[in-house]
Amino acid sequence: MTDDQDTHLVLERLLRLRDRREPLVAQIAEWVGAGIIEGRLEPGQDLNSVELSRRFDTSRTPVREALMLLEQEGLVEMKARRRPRVAAPSLQDIRDIYQVRRQLLAMLASLLVERATDAELAELRGRVERMRKVADSGDVDGYFWAHVQLQERMTEVVGNATLKQILDSLALRTLMLRHLSLTRAGRLAYSIDDQERLLQACEERDGELASALIAGATVRALRAVEEQLEQDAARNRKPVRKRGAAAS
Repeated sequence: MTDDQDTHLVLERLLRLRDRREPLVAQIAEWVGAGIIEGRLEPGQDLNSVELSRRFDTSRTPVREALMLLEQEGLVEMKARRRPRVAAPSLQDIRDIYQVRRQLLAMLASLLVERATDAELAELRGRVERMRKVADSGDVDGYFWAHVQLQERMTEVVGNATLKQILDSLALRTLMLRHLSLTRAGRLAYSIDDQERLLQACEERDGELASALIAGATVRALRAVEEQLEQDAARNRKPVRKRGAAAS
């Protein structure tokens, strides 16, 4: 499976694009959503409805509907008398998200140890082995989407519908941040090492260790995001935006 297929499957599910009667709205939402997540569209960047209409050879109505769909998921900001723009969460918002995510993933790892069959763990091991090859090649996008699919598969194996629903509610807000963390030098190697250690703990049926490993990996990912935001702020000669404060 290519990373383009992974991108499509993940966004189709999280944005519930199969439920959309207008295929063009789904197409626009997927293109803009992937651009935001993969960093081609940067936080705070204007989203020009006219340019998007030209790109997709359509009127502005499907574009607006697609952007409204992304707004509901926290990827786009739409305010009166202003152009839509890519959402730019504050540093505190990001820390809050990761704090919640760390606890949820620790629970996921514990349940994975408890509920996964040997065959399911072998399947997850195969995914991680393929991810190692992608990481070694330096393909950030390919590794990122494979990692997203890995965690989605873990939630399916665990079978806790409530946990899956909560993780899904945060998913689109975190995908952009998760991708950003992997762009830092050395992060692909750290990440795949984390996945291998996690799978080993699961295979050894050590739920406490598995929970600690995935929580630690989440903290390291947050630190990578913080470092990248600080670097970007220094380059742009402006401070990282705090919650409730306007960007300078």
